[in-house]
Amino acid sequence: MEPFLEELQRTAPLPIVCYPNAGLPNAFGGYDEKPGAMAATLHQYATEGWLNVAGGCCGTTPEFIEAIAEAVRGLPPHRPVVPTPFLQLSGLEPLTVRPDSNFIVIGERTNVTGSKRFARLVASGKLEDALGVARDQVDGGANILDVNMDEGLLDSERAMTTFLRLIGSEPDIAKLPIMVDSSRWSVLEAGLKCLQGKGVVNSISLKEGEEAFLEHARTIRRYGAAVVVMAFDEAGQAVTVDRKVEIARRACDLLTRKAGFPPHDIIVDPNILTVGTGIDEHDDYALAYIEAVRRIKEACPGVSISGGVSNVSFAFRGNEPVREAMHAAFLYHAIRAGLDMGIVNAGQLAVYDDIPADLLEHVEDVLLHRRPDATERLVAFSAGVSGGPVERARDEAWRAGPVERRLEHALVHGIVDFIEADTEEARKRYGRPLAVIEGPLMAGMNVVGELFGAGKMFLPQVVKSARVMKRAVAYLQPYLAAEKAAGAASARGTVVLATVKGDVHDIGKNIVGVVLACNNYEIVDLGVMTPADTILREAKARNADIIGLSGLITPSLDEMVHVAQEMRRQGLTLPLLIGGATTSKKHTAVKIAPEYPGPVVHVVDASRAVDCVTSLTSPALRAPFVTANAAEQAAVRGAFATRETAPLVPFAAARARHAAFAWTEELIARPGFLGARRLTGLPLEELLPYIDWTPFFHAWEMKGTYPKILEHAAYGKAARDLFEHAKVLLARMVDRKQVHAFGVYGFFPASSDGDDVIVWENETRERERARLHFLRQQSAKADGEPLLSLADFVAPRESGLVDFIGAFAVTAGIGLEALVHRFEAEHDDYDAIMAKALSDRLAEAFAELLHYRVRVEWGYGRDERPSLDDLLHERYRGIRPAPGYPACPDHTEKATLWAMLDAESAASIRLTESFAMHPAASVSGIYLAHPEARYFSVGRVGRDQIADYARRKGMPVGEVERWLRPNLAYEP
Repeated sequence: MEPFLEELQRTAPLPIVCYPNAGLPNAFGGYDEKPGAMAATLHQYATEGWLNVAGGCCGTTPEFIEAIAEAVRGLPPHRPVVPTPFLQLSGLEPLTVRPDSNFIVIGERTNVTGSKRFARLVASGKLEDALGVARDQVDGGANILDVNMDEGLLDSERAMTTFLRLIGSEPDIAKLPIMVDSSRWSVLEAGLKCLQGKGVVNSISLKEGEEAFLEHARTIRRYGAAVVVMAFDEAGQAVTVDRKVEIARRACDLLTRKAGFPPHDIIVDPNILTVGTGIDEHDDYALAYIEAVRRIKEACPGVSISGGVSNVSFAFRGNEPVREAMHAAFLYHAIRAGLDMGIVNAGQLAVYDDIPADLLEHVEDVLLHRRPDATERLVAFSAGVSGGPVERARDEAWRAGPVERRLEHALVHGIVDFIEADTEEARKRYGRPLAVIEGPLMAGMNVVGELFGAGKMFLPQVVKSARVMKRAVAYLQPYLAAEKAAGAASARGTVVLATVKGDVHDIGKNIVGVVLACNNYEIVDLGVMTPADTILREAKARNADIIGLSGLITPSLDEMVHVAQEMRRQGLTLPLLIGGATTSKKHTAVKIAPEYPGPVVHVVDASRAVDCVTSLTSPALRAPFVTANAAEQAAVRGAFATRETAPLVPFAAARARHAAFAWTEELIARPGFLGARRLTGLPLEELLPYIDWTPFFHAWEMKGTYPKILEHAAYGKAARDLFEHAKVLLARMVDRKQVHAFGVYGFFPASSDGDDVIVWENETRERERARLHFLRQQSAKADGEPLLSLADFVAPRESGLVDFIGAFAVTAGIGLEALVHRFEAEHDDYDAIMAKALSDRLAEAFAELLHYRVRVEWGYGRDERPSLDDLLHERYRGIRPAPGYPACPDHTEKATLWAMLDAESAASIRLTESFAMHPAASVSGIYLAHPEARYFSVGRVGRDQIADYARRKGMPVGEVERWLRPNLAYEP
């Protein structure tokens, strides 16, 4: 056994072990999984290179082990990949902490010393109820969960073990990495044994000497966790800057040289100590921590810095507004010094810029030790500060400042009320309109850019700033024309942006354009459905520095490849940016970059666009940026080329493994009517209760769930402001009927014919109305598990039964273009983007309202009476797939739906040549009623199925491949 363990340690210092149950026990306590099925699954894992050790747990027998051993025989074990130079953690989902990451919030409330509610639930043994505290921290924006069970009357080891196991059964909580927090080693190790993914141990220190420190560190390393090191040593807790740095340097040296830790798996906590206690020696504690953060980052490259933020305000416990202000102000200064993460209440953080000026002055006097009587002054002042969260006092005192300060204030806060008057005053003072743009206006926008980059402003606020800037420039435009000057003369570069041919979605592109314009780039926005020749012609005419392509639907990926090929053919070398919901770093590297010799860069979102464009237009930054991007893409291509994929089941065998149902008349759901029905001019008021607001915030690059996002630790105030403005604009759109909702839906007799679904004219099944073509899974699965096609969930033709299928297409975008054009004519990008985002929400709400009505009118839903929450969380019988999505990855099937429904005439929704829906705020899909119907992904399919699919559709194979390749349904 020892040679085996030595080999295991050599090949995988952190081995991956998988020994699953033989499924779940049935009602009689037995296990139904067969050895072959389980062995096939572990074979797939091993083929992917995921395993070092395989075996079986509950329900397995020697037959299982024998089958598993045979399935993995000869396959290479998992080999550790080359680690990135960043801290990487995981629960069910990964978390990478990079130097440019936002501040990482470690939720503190799952801590018996940090939350009275949590402590009460744990003490009473209600650990399952205590999961609600953890869930609140997740919803409040925590990136990591700190779990602490250190209480004298608790069996801490048992409580830690039980609670972490409970977390592991809750995917919405378990997705976060866990920080196991205790001052007792036995509790830490008990927690380590329960972690899935890669967690953090909080903490170890040198207070018991180097031997114990290294023993614990090596154990943590064997468990595969990162570690927090406290600034303690044999002489006690570090208080001064020099002592904090000295201990950090010594601990990091020991961990890297003797315990095998890479620097990025080390988190130093230099001790946040309480200020404002009235004891003179404590006055420098916050300042010492902030300075220590800066110096430790220099002395120990690669490490992260953390701290328990609530400690700093402990002297003011009981006065939450003051404590929140202290936390926000402390974090503001500490993050600027290099603080990476902190243990805070994820749902209760004030926004630094929202702290009233007088409270902020008193708080920072204490934190930064700016005067000897700071504590006494804050104590006296805090007596008058109580109640709810801190709010910014609304006044117009800023109007008394000089015009430069007024313009800056208006830009930063998005205030348009006085912009024309202030711009005119500045024009008279500066003499030339261009001097106003290059002077106070750009100075103000530079402040906006700095705040956005520092995480103190968020995307909606930046777009508001752009609205102010555009109003000011529009006011100056006649004066600029009069002196034959152009605002572009001061631009840092010209960027041509376009949504590619066949695609109509442009919210993300517009946001990127606004953010870049705020950073003094000239933006040439070519709109939507832009052909390659138009993009390249305009880029040449404008002497562009960069071209940016955007797309949402999967055929746009192929069009982007075409644009890259045309750029190469025409001899262009300027950078090409790729962005949009369906784009990815992998697709950009593998499919687009090889087609063009110039730089091709994937841009994740607007927040990354500025740094990317700045690097590409800077003589000093361009070469290293392009080199690094090319190297990263080469690595992605290399990994893609050498990937191992599971073998495909031959198409004939895959068809034989279809989902088999005992079809009976009782199984079929009969709709309340047949044919198509129109819904034109539906009152928008009826849609409002069905709006799902979470994707609305995602469109503005605010990640979280509604309504928890309104109290998000980082951008709660910005989210609330955005939401309030959205409700005002939505009410105006509804009251003034500025957009209109049209839709069509219907039900039709249907039968499956292989992987096709025949839609009949009537129940006699004598004449076909249309035929829908579906693909079938071919990826190998466990023995006995069916390989699905959507056609499986419709009664086959030979059964003699008549089944039914539904279809729908709805839009809330009628009139939207005119409304957006009006906003844009008023230089109001903020409301233009807002209107598009709201129309998208109304269209989705229309689909949900229609779905509710369908379920009430159609037989399979009559007895369900689903709530809105049931609809949004898909708790109902049947499914609602859509062409272009994983179960039906062919956008061209929309053409069949449109013919069935006469959707263009009935609902004024047309299809582009790439089968995007126009207006963009549109939704379409199919209703399938079978009780066993479920969502799935077709995945990879082989050439034999592609040929069959092309024959059934009556299309050339090459044309079919064109539509399926971008969906990754087919890999040549």
